[in-house]
Amino acid sequence: MKIVVIGGTGRTGSKVINLLTADGHEAVAASPNTGVNTITGEGLAEALSGADVVVDVSNAPSFEDRAVMDFFTTSTANLIAAEKVAGVNHHVALSIVGVERPSDGGYFKAKAAQEQLIRDSGLPYSIVHATQFFEFIGGIADSATDGDTVTLPPVLFQPVAADDVAAAVARAAAGAPVNGTVAIAGPEVGRFDEIVGRVLQSRNDHRRVVADPAAPYFGAHVTERSLVPEEGSPVGEITLDAWLEASAK
Repeated sequence: MKIVVIGGTGRTGSKVINLLTADGHEAVAASPNTGVNTITGEGLAEALSGADVVVDVSNAPSFEDRAVMDFFTTSTANLIAAEKVAGVNHHVALSIVGVERPSDGGYFKAKAAQEQLIRDSGLPYSIVHATQFFEFIGGIADSATDGDTVTLPPVLFQPVAADDVAAAVARAAAGAPVNGTVAIAGPEVGRFDEIVGRVLQSRNDHRRVVADPAAPYFGAHVTERSLVPEEGSPVGEITLDAWLEASAK
């Protein structure tokens, strides 16, 4: 199959491209770096010509509430319109666990709006819900830092390796549309503050992690299960310790 990966030159997209190519598919990376812009529409029709599947793993350049909403709604609307013209028969999107739950966070609201556009499009689709990436934990800590203190809500946290997310997205792209969501999370569940503390300690980062139930997560207030999937959801193979060991090399 010809599978076009929007955001295919990024962290997750490049991994998806490699997996699909190794599986014998014609995987095409589409991003501003390759002349394809889903906001302006530049290069989109040409990139989607002859495509069987489109995978969207793109991300907003800004997480400011209005900017992120504009990015996901505009990009997704343009993509859906181009897919209909091109005759694409499967739209796969990477999203995040918890989007379907009420949230006051701008990023969560933007992803929820993106998902609704996909559901309303009439196209066969699969949405992959992933938990937070191991690779983003450092950035999460930075966003919650004041001085030498990192303040986080002690809610359940089940982060996952980007490699496992890419594998889940590639499986969805190569399979039949589910017209719903599938989830992928890490193999271990812990407390948000404790897991971030483990990562910082492994890097000899001496910031102190403090648990505060009222602390926001990127501006959103989260509950006990906001950041974890439903019980029994599929999990990845890479543990946090294994990822920390590999990333230290």
